[in-house]
Amino acid sequence: MHLTLDQFLSRFMLHLPTAPSAAAQGDRHAAVLVPVINAAQPELLLTRRAAQLRKHAGQVAFPGGMQDASDASLIHTALREAQEEVGIAPEQVRVVGTLPPVTSSIGFAVTPVVGIVAPDARLKLNPDEVESAFTMPLAEALRLSRYSGFTLQRGNRRHQLWLSWYGDYFIWGMTAGIIRELGQQIALTDVAHLPSSAHQR
Repeated sequence: MHLTLDQFLSRFMLHLPTAPSAAAQGDRHAAVLVPVINAAQPELLLTRRAAQLRKHAGQVAFPGGMQDASDASLIHTALREAQEEVGIAPEQVRVVGTLPPVTSSIGFAVTPVVGIVAPDARLKLNPDEVESAFTMPLAEALRLSRYSGFTLQRGNRRHQLWLSWYGDYFIWGMTAGIIRELGQQIALTDVAHLPSSAHQR
């Protein structure tokens, strides 16, 4: 059993893209692109950040970063960052909506922008930011049972975090939370009970 692109788009409650708005000075906003590859069996594209980065080095992530003052909107931020990090041109992405912002560990409000990527899009990784990129079947990525939860205490606040393995890739934190949020929005439950992928451990 697999999840088609039409099923994906019909089962999720994505916010429609909002009107462009310039970044206000002093705001701490960021955006990531959640790239869904438009294949016969759709795939989710993820990256592993370069080891030499000052923050979140070596972590699995979506392409993204901080909003610049010149960005017309957070959607523009996500598309710009995706082009800079993995070489996907904005015209190869069909933005279908956004998810509610999530707060990063360093205090940014991060807006996930869901986009359908052309199957012939060629990646060109920026070695200064990205060590590698990989895809996983969308249906497998959204299977809720693959995520384990744990609680992290920071000062007086408790944070619920999620983690999962896919092959040699450890997916956790904000990235895992965003994927799991999509998984929770499935209207039907059949995808959540798909057999485990051979890549899962």
